[in-house]
Amino acid sequence: MPNIKPVSDLRNYTEVLRDVAMGEPVFLTKNGRGRYVLVDIADYEKTQATIKLMGELAKGRKAGEHL
Repeated sequence: MPNIKPVSDLRNYTEVLRDVAMGEPVFLTKNGRGRYVLVDIADYEKTQATIKLMGELAKGRKAGEHL
């Protein structure tokens, strides 16, 4: 189940940060709408590596299509 909290809970940020775990982001809302996501640094790095890999694969596919 997603961990959703209002952004105003950041006033007590240590409690919010305790809820952030690998694979379990904390979603912050502002005026009842999703606004921010807090993720574990390992999840962030994994996501960034995946984005980079997908970009490189897309470049390779485009290069292969132009041959």
